[in-house]
Amino acid sequence: MSGLSDKVKGAVNKTKGEAKDQFGNATDDHKLQAEGKIDKLKGEVQKEVGELKDRFDRKDER
Repeated sequence: MSGLSDKVKGAVNKTKGEAKDQFGNATDDHKLQAEGKIDKLKGEVQKEVGELKDRFDRKDER
């Protein structure tokens, strides 16, 4: 039950979201900006899930 996969997915979503947010800002596309912010938030949640999985894995090893 490794959290690495979730952490990688989170990093990808955060990067994708940042790109959408910046491009939306540059083109004054508020919908794209909002999508970017949602992707960044999704990435943060995925990262946290991965970290929690890692903590539980370490706890189970004891």
